Amino acid sequence: MWIWFGLAIAALIGELASGTFYLLLVALGLAAGGVAAWMDVGLQWQLIVCAAVGLIGLGILRATRVLKKREVDDRRNADVHLDIGQTVNVESWSEARQARVWYRGAHWQAELASDQAPEPGLYQIAAIRGTRLILSRKV
Repeated sequence: MWIWFGLAIAALIGELASGTFYLLLVALGLAAGGVAAWMDVGLQWQLIVCAAVGLIGLGILRATRVLKKREVDDRRNADVHLDIGQTVNVESWSEARQARVWYRGAHWQAELASDQAPEPGLYQIAAIRGTRLILSRKV
């Protein structure tokens, strides 16, 4: 019984260190296994109770969408790419709405955002797609 509770406490400590809900579910399952051991249930039922409580908890968290991954478009997120929002100068655009720009000491391939007119001037980096800068007119 004490082994179950010791493992549950270790999982809780791991949960506090990682910040996910998964180890919390493991800790709850282990604690349920400890309760089953305290009630003098056989080892196979202790394991079944431990797994069932963990899986039921996972089902509840998924049903309430607590574990849903937040959809973040990292190509447009300035927290991911510090280049987003920076200014570049475009001297000319090709017919394919592409240009080569000088940025951070190197030439970069740039592409014009779909709602923009291809005119020379200052542009702002709106997104990054691979190694290509997506530019929009600087306001």
